[in-house]
Amino acid sequence: MTRTVLTIEDQADIRRLIRMTLEFKGFRVLEAANGPEGLQLARSQQPDLILLDVMMPGMDGLTVSQTLASDAALQQTPVIMLSALGTADAVQAGLQTGARAYLVKPFSPWELVALVDKLTAATA
Repeated sequence: MTRTVLTIEDQADIRRLIRMTLEFKGFRVLEAANGPEGLQLARSQQPDLILLDVMMPGMDGLTVSQTLASDAALQQTPVIMLSALGTADAVQAGLQTGARAYLVKPFSPWELVALVDKLTAATA
């Protein structure tokens, strides 16, 4: 069964890198350029995992993650926060929203694949 990953990221080049990396490993990848679009896709497509940028204009990733965590249909969907902010406080803030993991940009594509594999296998 093909696992589906939703990427919510405002930078098109990062979305493209993630899509190419995950599609190469057999994942189906959905993309959203902002928080509201990502929430709509999450609700309509029920992905197996969500990759979520922290710093986005409008609705930031922390707010999106909190919204996902409070949605009964999506609260079990693993979320991986992606951010250039790598301080202990930033990581803690991300994880406190319910995210299962936090990757600091730039991250290794192989690290991303390993984490996505691990978290989607745990929910399969």
